Order: sequence, then structure tokens, then C-alpha cells
Amino acid sequence: MSLSFENYPDLVEPLSMVALEARLREVGETRYHHRHPFQLMLQNGELDKRQVQAWALNRYYYQAMIPIKDASLMARLDDPELRRTWRSRLVDHDGEAPGEGGIERWLKLTDGLGLSRELVVSTRGILPATRFAVEAYTHFVRDRTLLEAIASSLTELFSPMVIGQRVRGMLEHYDFVSRETLAYFEPRLTQAPRDAEMALDYVKRHAVRADQQQAVIDALRFKCSVLWAMLDALQHAYVTPGQVPLGAWNGEPERGGQPT
Repeated sequence: MSLSFENYPDLVEPLSMVALEARLREVGETRYHHRHPFQLMLQNGELDKRQVQAWALNRYYYQAMIPIKDASLMARLDDPELRRTWRSRLVDHDGEAPGEGGIERWLKLTDGLGLSRELVVSTRGILPATRFAVEAYTHFVRDRTLLEAIASSLTELFSPMVIGQRVRGMLEHYDFVSRETLAYFEPRLTQAPRDAEMALDYVKRHAVRADQQQAVIDALRFKCSVLWAMLDALQHAYVTPGQVPLGAWNGEPERGGQPT
């Protein structure tokens, strides 16, 4: 039977590498957003097109800030080899040239869903909670210790599971998406495990004291909370009770250059 992470007290004695990895994976099992109601509705075909559009519009801000987050982390790395390794994350999202990379593929998703690219890139229609959550993450990576910053990326250990379920479910249930629309996700099935294993190796080698290990566990819990909070905001605004904040996109065409 799986233990609930909340039953663990703060560490007093350091864990072995094996036990630390097990504890981190327990965080993902209990706190990653694969259990969130909005995620389940998305993959089970229970959302309408407007709700799927809202998800893609808001998630764009997270995608767009990933290379900015990673660039701030790279600026703190003294080891050239580690910088070269981490740099692949920027290339994955920004590409090597215009029209390439994960951000461009996400824009093709929002294009396919019928959203104005100008609206998406401007981010003016996203939910306030989306902006707060994403910026909290970028500030965390910039301001906390390097060990915590790297540990916060360990949600990528769990993302392939969600990606597979999401793509299969969306293709099965939504006639307004296609494999081309969802092209963002296929490269992530190999990129995310590669990045996660690198980060996990770093954390296990450098988090040797109990306080360091507690810090990396808490960093992963924080990142899971960021992703959960983003879905909470979507659930509240577009599902139930369906209260879209003033200024956020509400599913209608723009008028006069501002979200209605």
C-alpha cells in the first residue's frame, strides 16, 4: 500500500540515495497534477472546446517562461559541462531558429484550436492565478539555492505518464484536435525523461545532509503545487463555478484589441 507523503516528518537524519529517490517519487505520486479533476476531465473528453482553449491559452504562459527560468538557472552554473547539458532545455523550447522548438509547437496547438496567435503571445487573456503561479516558479528558480532550483524541475519524472494519457484521450474524444495539433507532446516523451534523469542524478549526488534533502523534497512539493494551482484556476473559472475574472479570456472574440 502506498504511503501518504504527508505522514513523513521533516528529516533529521540523511537518507540514502535510494531512499531519497523513493521519497521524491512518493511526492510525485501523491501531489503531481495527474490526479487533478481538470486534468482528468481533459483526457476523458469531458470538456467543451472553450474549456480546452482556455487550458491551452493559459498553459502557453508556462511554456513561454520555461526557457527564461532555465536561462536564470544556467547563469548560476560554474561547471561548463553542466551548462552545456542544461542548455539543451533552452534549445528544446526556443529551437535553433525561428519556427522551431516547443514554444512554436505549442502555438500550433493554440492555432489549431482557433485562438488568435496575437492574443496567445500577448498573454493578456490569461487568468491572474496562472500569472501568479508561473512567476512564483520563475522567482523560486532564480532566488533559491541551486540545489532547490534543480530539484524543482523533477516533475519531469512524472510528465510522460500524463502526456501519454492526455494525447490518447484528446485524440479519442475531441474532433477538433489532431496528431498535428498535439505535435508539441511527442518530443517531450524523450526530452522530459532525459532532463529528469540528469536533474535526479545531480540532486542525489549533492543533497547529502538531511537539511539539503528536505530542501529538495520541499522544492518538488512546491513545483507540484504550482502545476496544481494552475489547474485549480482553470477549474474555478471555466468549469465550476464558472467565474471568469475580469479581463481574462471568456471564450468570445476580442473586441477593440482587448479581451471581452
